[in-house]
Amino acid sequence: MTDQLPPMPLDWRRALAIVAHPDDLEYGASGAVAEWTESGREVAYVLVTRGEAGIDGIPPEESARVREAEQRASATAVGVRTVEFLDHRDGVVEPGLALRADLAAAVRRHRPELLITLNHHDTWGGTAWNTPDHRTVGRAVLDAAGDAGNRWIFPDQLGEGGLEPWDGVRWVAVAASPRPTHAQPLSDAALERGIASLVEHGAYVTGLGEADPAAYARELLTGAADAAAPRFGGRRCTTFEVFPR
Repeated sequence: MTDQLPPMPLDWRRALAIVAHPDDLEYGASGAVAEWTESGREVAYVLVTRGEAGIDGIPPEESARVREAEQRASATAVGVRTVEFLDHRDGVVEPGLALRADLAAAVRRHRPELLITLNHHDTWGGTAWNTPDHRTVGRAVLDAAGDAGNRWIFPDQLGEGGLEPWDGVRWVAVAASPRPTHAQPLSDAALERGIASLVEHGAYVTGLGEADPAAYARELLTGAADAAAPRFGGRRCTTFEVFPR
Protein backbone atom coordinates (compact mmCIF):
# COMPACT_ATOMS: atom_id res chain seq x y z
CA MET A 1 0.00 0.00 0.00
CA THR A 2 1.25 3.50 -0.83
CA ASP A 3 2.16 5.49 2.28
CA GLN A 4 -0.50 8.12 2.92
CA LEU A 5 0.43 11.77 3.45
CA PRO A 6 -1.18 13.81 6.24
CA PRO A 7 -2.80 17.15 5.35
CA MET A 8 -0.88 20.39 5.60
CA PRO A 9 -1.21 22.26 8.91
CA LEU A 10 -3.82 24.99 8.61
CA ASP A 11 -3.79 26.64 12.04
CA TRP A 12 -2.02 29.75 10.75
CA ARG A 13 -3.01 33.13 9.31
CA ARG A 14 0.10 34.48 7.51
CA ALA A 15 2.48 32.79 5.08
CA LEU A 16 5.49 34.03 3.15
CA ALA A 17 6.76 32.30 0.01
CA ILE A 18 10.42 32.94 -0.89
CA VAL A 19 11.73 31.45 -4.13
CA ALA A 20 14.48 32.15 -6.63
CA HIS A 21 12.58 33.01 -9.81
CA PRO A 22 9.29 34.17 -11.28
CA ASP A 23 7.39 30.94 -12.17
CA ASP A 24 8.89 28.82 -9.34
CA LEU A 25 5.69 28.89 -7.29
CA GLU A 26 3.47 28.29 -10.30
CA TYR A 27 4.82 24.80 -10.94
CA GLY A 28 2.45 23.30 -8.37
CA ALA A 29 2.42 25.38 -5.20
CA SER A 30 0.14 28.13 -6.49
CA GLY A 31 -2.91 25.85 -6.40
CA ALA A 32 -2.36 25.43 -2.67
CA VAL A 33 -1.90 29.18 -2.34
CA ALA A 34 -5.26 29.66 -4.05
CA GLU A 35 -6.87 27.37 -1.46
CA TRP A 36 -5.30 29.31 1.39
CA THR A 37 -6.16 32.80 0.19
CA GLU A 38 -9.72 31.73 -0.61
CA SER A 39 -10.11 30.70 3.03
CA GLY A 40 -8.97 34.13 4.21
CA ARG A 41 -5.31 33.44 4.90
CA GLU A 42 -2.68 35.99 3.88
CA VAL A 43 0.17 34.95 1.58
CA ALA A 44 2.98 37.21 0.34
CA TYR A 45 5.64 36.47 -2.29
CA VAL A 46 9.33 37.39 -2.26
CA LEU A 47 11.35 36.66 -5.40
CA VAL A 48 15.12 36.59 -4.98
CA THR A 49 15.71 37.42 -8.67
CA ARG A 50 13.67 38.88 -11.52
CA GLY A 51 14.36 35.88 -13.75
CA GLU A 52 16.39 37.93 -16.21
CA ALA A 53 18.48 34.94 -17.38
CA GLY A 54 15.49 32.68 -17.92
CA ILE A 55 14.51 33.28 -21.56
CA ASP A 56 17.19 32.59 -24.15
CA GLY A 57 15.64 34.78 -26.85
CA ILE A 58 15.09 37.90 -24.71
CA PRO A 59 17.96 40.09 -23.41
CA PRO A 60 18.22 40.16 -19.60
CA GLU A 61 17.03 43.73 -19.07
CA GLU A 62 13.88 43.16 -21.12
CA SER A 63 13.37 39.69 -19.68
CA ALA A 64 13.42 41.10 -16.14
CA ARG A 65 10.69 43.59 -17.03
CA VAL A 66 8.53 40.97 -18.74
CA ARG A 67 8.94 38.36 -16.04
CA GLU A 68 8.23 40.78 -13.20
CA ALA A 69 4.96 41.74 -14.89
CA GLU A 70 4.10 38.07 -15.44
CA GLN A 71 4.79 37.24 -11.81
CA ARG A 72 2.58 40.04 -10.52
CA ALA A 73 -0.28 38.90 -12.77
CA SER A 74 0.30 35.31 -11.73
CA ALA A 75 0.12 36.21 -8.04
CA THR A 76 -3.11 38.11 -8.58
CA ALA A 77 -4.64 34.98 -10.13
CA VAL A 78 -4.31 33.16 -6.78
CA GLY A 79 -5.22 36.04 -4.49
CA VAL A 80 -1.72 37.25 -3.56
CA ARG A 81 -1.46 41.04 -3.37
CA THR A 82 2.11 41.52 -2.12
CA VAL A 83 5.00 40.63 -4.45
CA GLU A 84 8.56 41.81 -3.75
CA PHE A 85 11.85 41.37 -5.64
CA LEU A 86 15.29 41.32 -4.01
CA ASP A 87 17.38 41.81 -7.20
CA HIS A 88 19.98 39.10 -6.74
CA ARG A 89 21.40 38.01 -10.11
CA ASP A 90 19.46 35.26 -11.86
CA GLY A 91 21.40 32.07 -12.46
CA VAL A 92 24.28 32.99 -10.16
CA VAL A 93 22.61 33.55 -6.77
CA GLU A 94 25.46 33.42 -4.28
CA PRO A 95 25.11 31.49 -1.03
CA GLY A 96 26.35 33.34 2.02
CA LEU A 97 25.62 36.07 4.50
CA ALA A 98 24.25 38.65 2.06
CA LEU A 99 21.51 36.28 0.91
CA ARG A 100 20.78 35.09 4.46
CA ALA A 101 20.50 38.69 5.64
CA ASP A 102 18.05 39.61 2.87
CA LEU A 103 15.88 36.60 3.62
CA ALA A 104 15.98 37.14 7.38
CA ALA A 105 14.88 40.73 6.78
CA ALA A 106 12.00 39.54 4.61
CA VAL A 107 10.85 37.15 7.34
CA ARG A 108 11.15 39.88 9.98
CA ARG A 109 9.20 42.26 7.75
CA HIS A 110 6.32 39.90 6.93
CA ARG A 111 6.25 37.89 10.20
CA PRO A 112 4.83 34.64 8.78
CA GLU A 113 3.82 31.52 10.62
CA LEU A 114 4.30 29.39 7.50
CA LEU A 115 7.37 29.86 5.30
CA ILE A 116 7.28 28.36 1.80
CA THR A 117 10.10 27.70 -0.64
CA LEU A 118 11.02 25.46 -3.57
CA ASN A 119 12.95 22.19 -3.64
CA HIS A 120 16.41 22.64 -2.12
CA HIS A 121 17.60 19.08 -2.73
CA ASP A 122 20.25 18.17 -5.29
CA THR A 123 17.71 16.48 -7.57
CA TRP A 124 13.99 16.49 -8.34
CA GLY A 125 14.08 12.75 -7.66
CA GLY A 126 16.14 10.17 -9.48
CA THR A 127 18.77 11.73 -11.74
CA ALA A 128 16.98 14.98 -12.64
CA TRP A 129 19.52 17.54 -11.37
CA ASN A 130 18.21 20.66 -9.64
CA THR A 131 19.52 24.13 -10.50
CA PRO A 132 22.02 26.08 -8.34
CA ASP A 133 19.58 28.94 -7.65
CA HIS A 134 16.86 26.59 -6.38
CA ARG A 135 19.30 24.73 -4.13
CA THR A 136 20.89 27.90 -2.80
CA VAL A 137 17.68 29.82 -2.12
CA GLY A 138 15.82 26.85 -0.66
CA ARG A 139 18.56 26.14 1.86
CA ALA A 140 18.89 29.83 2.73
CA VAL A 141 15.14 30.00 3.42
CA LEU A 142 15.45 27.10 5.86
CA ASP A 143 18.27 29.00 7.59
CA ALA A 144 16.37 32.31 7.55
CA ALA A 145 13.56 30.80 9.62
CA GLY A 146 16.01 30.62 12.51
CA ASP A 147 18.07 33.70 11.68
CA ALA A 148 15.01 35.95 11.82
CA GLY A 149 14.27 35.04 15.42
CA ASN A 150 17.76 35.62 16.79
CA ARG A 151 18.34 39.27 17.67
CA TRP A 152 22.11 38.76 17.63
CA ILE A 153 22.09 37.66 13.98
CA PHE A 154 21.96 40.64 11.59
CA PRO A 155 21.34 43.05 14.50
CA ASP A 156 21.74 46.05 12.18
CA GLN A 157 18.25 45.28 10.90
CA LEU A 158 16.79 45.97 14.34
CA GLY A 159 16.17 49.21 16.15
CA GLU A 160 17.06 51.96 13.70
CA GLY A 161 16.71 49.40 10.92
CA GLY A 162 13.01 49.32 11.70
CA LEU A 163 12.60 45.57 12.17
CA GLU A 164 12.16 43.30 15.16
CA PRO A 165 13.15 39.67 15.67
CA TRP A 166 10.50 37.21 14.50
CA ASP A 167 10.56 33.75 16.03
CA GLY A 168 7.04 32.93 14.91
CA VAL A 169 7.79 30.67 11.93
CA ARG A 170 6.23 27.34 12.88
CA TRP A 171 6.85 25.41 9.67
CA VAL A 172 8.89 25.63 6.49
CA ALA A 173 7.09 23.95 3.58
CA VAL A 174 9.19 22.92 0.58
CA ALA A 175 7.23 22.67 -2.68
CA ALA A 176 8.16 20.18 -5.41
CA SER A 177 10.34 18.21 -3.01
CA PRO A 178 11.17 14.62 -3.96
CA ARG A 179 10.61 13.77 -0.27
CA PRO A 180 7.05 14.97 0.48
CA THR A 181 5.67 14.63 3.99
CA HIS A 182 2.31 16.45 3.70
CA ALA A 183 -0.32 17.35 1.12
CA GLN A 184 -2.75 20.19 0.53
CA PRO A 185 -6.03 19.09 -1.10
CA LEU A 186 -7.00 21.02 -4.21
CA SER A 187 -10.56 21.84 -5.08
CA ASP A 188 -11.43 22.07 -8.76
CA ALA A 189 -11.56 25.88 -8.40
CA ALA A 190 -8.14 26.08 -6.75
CA LEU A 191 -6.60 23.86 -9.41
CA GLU A 192 -8.09 26.10 -12.10
CA ARG A 193 -6.64 29.18 -10.43
CA GLY A 194 -3.27 27.46 -10.17
CA ILE A 195 -3.41 26.67 -13.89
CA ALA A 196 -4.33 30.28 -14.63
CA SER A 197 -1.36 31.47 -12.57
CA LEU A 198 1.06 29.42 -14.68
CA VAL A 199 -0.58 30.57 -17.92
CA GLU A 200 0.31 34.15 -16.92
CA HIS A 201 3.98 33.20 -17.47
CA GLY A 202 3.32 33.11 -21.20
CA ALA A 203 6.65 34.56 -22.37
CA TYR A 204 8.59 32.15 -20.19
CA VAL A 205 6.58 29.08 -21.19
CA THR A 206 6.78 30.04 -24.87
CA GLY A 207 10.53 30.43 -24.40
CA LEU A 208 10.63 26.81 -23.27
CA GLY A 209 9.30 25.86 -26.71
CA GLU A 210 5.65 25.36 -25.76
CA ALA A 211 3.32 26.68 -28.46
CA ASP A 212 0.22 26.67 -26.24
CA PRO A 213 0.89 27.84 -22.66
CA ALA A 214 -2.69 27.12 -21.58
CA ALA A 215 -2.62 23.51 -22.76
CA TYR A 216 0.86 23.04 -21.28
CA ALA A 217 -0.17 24.41 -17.88
CA ARG A 218 -3.35 22.33 -17.73
CA GLU A 219 -1.62 19.08 -18.65
CA LEU A 220 1.30 19.66 -16.29
CA LEU A 221 -0.59 20.76 -13.18
CA THR A 222 -3.55 18.42 -13.57
CA GLY A 223 -1.13 15.57 -14.12
CA ALA A 224 0.84 16.45 -11.00
CA ALA A 225 -2.30 16.72 -8.85
CA ASP A 226 -3.57 13.38 -10.17
CA ALA A 227 -0.19 11.70 -9.68
CA ALA A 228 -0.10 12.76 -6.02
CA ALA A 229 -3.70 11.67 -5.32
CA PRO A 230 -2.97 7.99 -4.49
CA ARG A 231 -0.94 9.14 -1.48
CA PHE A 232 -3.80 11.35 -0.27
CA GLY A 233 -6.83 9.13 -0.26
CA GLY A 234 -7.44 9.56 -3.97
CA ARG A 235 -7.88 13.33 -3.71
CA ARG A 236 -6.06 15.74 -6.00
CA CYS A 237 -3.43 17.61 -4.04
CA THR A 238 -0.15 19.49 -3.95
CA THR A 239 2.63 17.94 -1.87
CA PHE A 240 5.17 19.60 0.41
CA GLU A 241 8.09 18.53 2.55
CA VAL A 242 7.38 20.18 5.88
CA PHE A 243 10.05 21.06 8.45
CA PRO A 244 8.49 21.92 11.82
CA ARG A 245 10.16 24.69 13.78
